[in-house]
Amino acid sequence: MINCRKNRLLLLLFPVLVFLSFFVLIVESNNMGYLNSVLSSSSQIHADDSPVSGGGLSQNGKFSYGYASSPGKRSSMEDFYETRIDGVDGEIVGLFGVFDGHGGARAAEYVKQNLFSNLISHPKFISDTKSAIADAYNHTDSEFLKSDNNQNRDAGSTASTAILVGNRLLVANVGDSRAVICRGGNAIAVSRDHKPDQTDERQRIEDAGGFVMWAGTWRVGGVLAVSRAFGDRLLKQYVVADPEIQEEKVDSSLEFLILASDGLWDVVSNEEAVTMIKPIEDPEEAARRLMQEAYQRGSADNITCVVVRFLANQGGSSRNSSG
Repeated sequence: MINCRKNRLLLLLFPVLVFLSFFVLIVESNNMGYLNSVLSSSSQIHADDSPVSGGGLSQNGKFSYGYASSPGKRSSMEDFYETRIDGVDGEIVGLFGVFDGHGGARAAEYVKQNLFSNLISHPKFISDTKSAIADAYNHTDSEFLKSDNNQNRDAGSTASTAILVGNRLLVANVGDSRAVICRGGNAIAVSRDHKPDQTDERQRIEDAGGFVMWAGTWRVGGVLAVSRAFGDRLLKQYVVADPEIQEEKVDSSLEFLILASDGLWDVVSNEEAVTMIKPIEDPEEAARRLMQEAYQRGSADNITCVVVRFLANQGGSSRNSSG
């Protein structure tokens, strides 16, 4: 009698056991598939981690640009850059950016792919460029957070960008990548590194209900070493993507601009960077020189540099003006 009951119970449980076994196999298979897709995606993004460089010249011959980027001593690459020349309402527009990711490459890659497109499609891009830049930064940030809501890791990115419209240079910055110009032979920072221990940044974070504490360096919530960034969903209330924007006039005293991730600025000062590349006319060569110097000085981070040379009213302008 007992054996009959056991047999009946086994018959009843058999379909359940089969279902559970099948379910476990599916979950394991999906997890392996997810793992494989992550590894595949990672290898595609970082398949070629050797240094890259390049450059170009604007159609009106008013500026040339070069870039150089390397993972440096790191095993993964989270820096991205963009150098783009476009036409908007009959104006030739130069768009240059350096984007330094943290918590993975996703946020930096997204900002590279979307920020400038969002900016030049803004209805006020020409008429009110500053407000268009601020809107584009915040719109890109919110769209990234929407697109990234299924990811486990909390990725973020800095952005240091330079927009050339006519004789106006507008530099916008979020995070600790940096923009430096050479004007009249002098190095001038045209962006501010957003660090949590700055008095106004700490106050803004605390007013929003957050805190700043020391954990090897000053960090928002004891976690993040920059106080403004794209992404960083879990800290978004405190770590905003509102850019600080500075406008400079492009005239005969403005020689060149350097945009770079902190892989350069951690080991090279503003003045050293400007002095180093002042005699180098080719901006690609100049960007490579900065990248190599940072590496030789022991930079422990990815290193990305963009150099823009302003050719109007300078010695090399007549040679290049037919480009």
